Amino acid sequence: MNLRVKELTGGLLPDVNSECCASRGVLEHVTSRWAVLVLAVLLDGTHRFSELRRAVGGVSEKMLAQTLQTLEQDGLVLREAYAVIPPRVDYSLTPLGEEAAQHVWTLARWAESRVPEVLAARAAHAEQAAQTAQTQQASQAGRAPQAGRPGRTKSAR
Repeated sequence: MNLRVKELTGGLLPDVNSECCASRGVLEHVTSRWAVLVLAVLLDGTHRFSELRRAVGGVSEKMLAQTLQTLEQDGLVLREAYAVIPPRVDYSLTPLGEEAAQHVWTLARWAESRVPEVLAARAAHAEQAAQTAQTQQASQAGRAPQAGRPGRTKSAR
């Protein structure tokens, strides 16, 4: 472990399962909803903000700007602003960002390929939960009244 890394981490070895490990923040940034998609688009090369917004369906300008800023702060995205009229800003991956993007893109492709299985599992779970709820309701309906004296009903009075 080099001296700067040791200084930044307090000498602790990275352990994502440790609640104070900095890798959790990195993981959170890299795997956020919009970061995965932005990183994937940037794997194709340099893009302007408007190109990214069109490529990442459903992202708002605010969320895209926040995501790009976070990825830039983490050293994954390079932002290059040009002093021209109209202003031009290009975004590209750093070598570290390219490495991260390849990993999350693999995960994203896996998710795409497994949608049918996940949807089937969700449907089976919902059906099982509905059956369990019906069984519980039926068993509760067959029980004696909980309030009042056992065996007495209003009509017996």
